[in-house]
Amino acid sequence: CLVLHPLTLVSDPQGSTNGDMDLENVTRVRLVQFQKNTDEPMGITLKMNDLNHCIVARIMHGGMIHRQGTLHVGDEIREINGISVANQTVEQLQKMLIYVRAQFEYDPAKDDLIPCKEAGIRFRVGDIIQIISKDDHNWWQGKLENTKNGTAGLIPSPELQEWRVACIAMEKTKQEQQASCTWFGKKKKQYKDKYLAKHNAVFDQLDLVTYEEVVKLPAFKRKTLVLLGAHGVGRRHIKNTLITKHPDRFAYPIPHTTRPPKKDEENGKNYYFVTHDQMMQDISNNDYLEYGSHEDAMYGTRLETIRQIHQQGMISILDVEPQALKVLRTAEFAPYVVFIAAPTITPGMNEDDSLQRLQKESEGLQKTYAHYFDQTVINNEIDDTIRLLEEAVNLVCTTAQWVPVSWVY
Repeated sequence: CLVLHPLTLVSDPQGSTNGDMDLENVTRVRLVQFQKNTDEPMGITLKMNDLNHCIVARIMHGGMIHRQGTLHVGDEIREINGISVANQTVEQLQKMLIYVRAQFEYDPAKDDLIPCKEAGIRFRVGDIIQIISKDDHNWWQGKLENTKNGTAGLIPSPELQEWRVACIAMEKTKQEQQASCTWFGKKKKQYKDKYLAKHNAVFDQLDLVTYEEVVKLPAFKRKTLVLLGAHGVGRRHIKNTLITKHPDRFAYPIPHTTRPPKKDEENGKNYYFVTHDQMMQDISNNDYLEYGSHEDAMYGTRLETIRQIHQQGMISILDVEPQALKVLRTAEFAPYVVFIAAPTITPGMNEDDSLQRLQKESEGLQKTYAHYFDQTVINNEIDDTIRLLEEAVNLVCTTAQWVPVSWVY
């Protein structure tokens, strides 16, 4: 149960001189008490005004507070859950309302660093965790959303997890170098000096991920459907099938190319034809999502062609490399990311080299980029894959969704 005390008027500390109550100068405190659903955030942000009072800064349209009308922008918060907001920063107050998406898998039973294994919470990549406390530098307290057992427990802090991953990577690097090291005095010293330089570089090379702060929004339409997967897994066929079945709902951005048009090719139908100089200029201006070369010609997907699809009220389908998510994963493109996994290899199946390569590449992508996936579909049968994708897109457009907090604030 959440209790808030919003202050609407400022009090007169001297009181009334005639003993009568002056309603215009009385401090009016409202006690706002309601039952909060465990899977829905309040949908507000806070700020400190010039008097160091905690004020409601924003109310998300469609969120719980907006629907109930219990608070308004400008209300002053006196307490949250019985805790006074006096002498606390906005960051400390927002921590009371923080949810994160786990970007790594964690099992306290296998963690030798945790103070008490029984106090830890096991979670998987993509799980939503409500953060209860960040008081301890190494161990946060949190609880999983949408679970019957809503008990709070310990989870590693981002700093602890980053330190752990970096140490494992450095130890691996050290072992690899030791295996190829010659054990003669002078050369051994050269190896040590070399290792120290590489030792420090490990931190810079690692793409460390821990938790991503998220917020739950009412149902809204995703603008982009991103298909990730190993080369040859069938993404192009899936994309073309969806567009053919739903031409009024899905579209693919027409690529740009520097090759000359063939006979009967129309500019803007299958390709946009541009000069090499123009394309290089646009690339330097960061106008392209992806680009590459083939047979002395350049090809690329311009961001503006994606925006044009959105302006038509349609969903843009992209089969891109995972690195493109650094550009796409914003509120502007609002992507729904689906990983198309390689078909399952069953006993008795004829395992040729291409199938093994596909499986290996698929597993590598899943291991590296799983924290970006909203959905994973194993492409065993194309008809089943199409059906699952249609159901997933319909569901995500009609139900509340957890999205990165950067999409909102």
